[in-house]
Amino acid sequence: MAKIVIDGNEIEVPDHYTLLQACEAAGAEVPRFCFHERLSIAGNCRMCLVEVKGGPPKPQASCAVGVRDCRPGPNGEPPEVLTKSAMVKKAREGVMEFLLINHPLDCPICDQGGECDLQDQAMAYGINKDRFVENKRAVVDKYIGPLVRTKMTRCIHCTRCVRFTTEIAGISELGLLGRGEDAQISTYMEKALTSELQGNVIDLCPVGALTSRPYQDTARPWELNKTESIDVMDAVGSNIRVDARGREVMRIMPRLNEAVNEEWISDKTRFVWDGLRTQRLDQPYVRKNGKLLAAGWNEAFEAIKTKIADIKPARIGAIAGDLSSVEDMFALKSLMGMIGSKNFDCREPGNVTDPANGRASYLFNTTIDGIEESDALLIIGSDPRIEASILNARIRKRSKKGDYPIGVVGEVSDLRYNYTSLGAEAGIVKDLLSGKNKFVSKLKRAKKPMIIIGQSALNRSDSEALLKNAAELAVQVKAVSKDWNGFNVLQMAASRVGGLDIGFVPPAGGNATAAIMESSDLTFLLGADELDMSSLKGFVVYIGTHGDRGAHRADVILPASTYTEKSGIYVNTEGRVQMGNRAAFAPGDAKEDWAIIRALSAALDNALPFNSLGQLRDLVFAEYPHLAQFDSIDKSDIADITALASKTGKITKQPLTSAVKDFYLTNPIARASRVMAECSALARDQGGELMDAAE
Repeated sequence: MAKIVIDGNEIEVPDHYTLLQACEAAGAEVPRFCFHERLSIAGNCRMCLVEVKGGPPKPQASCAVGVRDCRPGPNGEPPEVLTKSAMVKKAREGVMEFLLINHPLDCPICDQGGECDLQDQAMAYGINKDRFVENKRAVVDKYIGPLVRTKMTRCIHCTRCVRFTTEIAGISELGLLGRGEDAQISTYMEKALTSELQGNVIDLCPVGALTSRPYQDTARPWELNKTESIDVMDAVGSNIRVDARGREVMRIMPRLNEAVNEEWISDKTRFVWDGLRTQRLDQPYVRKNGKLLAAGWNEAFEAIKTKIADIKPARIGAIAGDLSSVEDMFALKSLMGMIGSKNFDCREPGNVTDPANGRASYLFNTTIDGIEESDALLIIGSDPRIEASILNARIRKRSKKGDYPIGVVGEVSDLRYNYTSLGAEAGIVKDLLSGKNKFVSKLKRAKKPMIIIGQSALNRSDSEALLKNAAELAVQVKAVSKDWNGFNVLQMAASRVGGLDIGFVPPAGGNATAAIMESSDLTFLLGADELDMSSLKGFVVYIGTHGDRGAHRADVILPASTYTEKSGIYVNTEGRVQMGNRAAFAPGDAKEDWAIIRALSAALDNALPFNSLGQLRDLVFAEYPHLAQFDSIDKSDIADITALASKTGKITKQPLTSAVKDFYLTNPIARASRVMAECSALARDQGGELMDAAE
């Protein structure tokens, strides 16, 4: 720790702090454009100038000067920094005047208007006259893809975008070309960026040089109602802010949560919002003479009631989809109990994760934040870059610190960091266990090794054996101990952990997903679209939001609400309980899923014991108390991993492949999005050009 005096106030700060951080710790406001806490220091903009007493007789860039670099006073007094002196005021005004020399007067038409750092700081540090008469320079706009719109004449060369794409996203596709008046940010060879995190440069850009292309010219920030919620595009549970105008979602932004997504979100999370309004189901439908015809709620319920009357409970099943909330699944489970059926499941066909094996057997036990504590990593059957982009960025963050061996069993792909490809065959896990593969020695030398098991390892014929061997390997390399649980299952569906937590899996005598599809005479699909509908037999009731695969196969459609149109509880891959909030209302006659299920139970003459969302949650919390502890993780038991390691089974030679083939089209909302379709097509075109980072 070091003592320093800021504007007359003496404080103590870590000696590795920059002066800017020290000033913030003292409560002093220091403007900046290029500095960002998560990026390397560039010192480009010079807006953060301060006066350092005893230092050079000129203002200093506080972001580039460390506290330890400041000289003490003649008698050993702590160094003194001034942020409000006349010298500092004049210097900042000069820098602002310099920045505005070439900046265009685009404020009335700029999408950044109302939330622009340059606007805000020009109000505080700008002057009311212009001394320059020369023509402003102009820069040709660059095409960098369908997501980020460029207006490079507005660029102030802070290089935040360059540093983000290089350091966080792991692509070196943006750079600063030229010098002086000819300097400009560019991709050099003009082409689209390939990162799944590129949209974050929109938030980082302090001016209107990089804005959202899909959002352009649609709304002003002061017109929007802002709602804090949770993302469901993957199982990471990124914290988001949904901005809506009237009934329409206009954009999705990240929220700060250091333990989950820091302040980043994936491009699918950010740009999927146009899919919320297209191909929507806004009224019930009933299939008659082979055609789906619009119907009323009573008619739809009557069709289901008539069909159920002729079917034995053992021939009725229910499958929950990837985007379902805990309340919706609990309501559907209660409905199946009322009907008398044990056939319900929230897993994909063949998936072997089971709450009977203990909560630790299906969670990312290290936690996302805990990745930074690990010192070795083995990935089995997963491509975290497309299955959980934000989590993959956290792995890259740890990898950049050095001394972090990473081994991958599975497909070779560009993960945006260096790794050792151990082979694609699942039998490699057996070789690691027996010591035949040398990478195991790196895991054994590590103090906190980590193993990640992906979904492609969990829905195979040998998945139980593969999971058992992975657990045994975790125990052998001491990835599981009293103070550290490095055994991690990376889920991909936002609903999966919540469904497993409430036991939305078949009890003894019940059918799992594959058997439900093949043998049920009536099946409820709760937003379940990621299935092979050709193998689905019998009468199908689809409760969902979009005219996707499930709706095409359905005999009765009951229109539901998307995640932005309802309040719901979601449990992310690490077991963190989070609450999503309603930002808009569903179109037409669409209702919230739990309300549809409650109304259906009443139509079946056996109403479920709740009449409101609050009453439903009371039932959930009474049965599963840990779900009432929001933004916390109920600690798992490492004994679950030890027990899992004791099981038996034989691994086949079948290679492990990624469970996700297209990052942009993984759910009905994404498939309804025009922006996601454009990104998908572009990714396919550029697929052959991606750099292979495997050793």
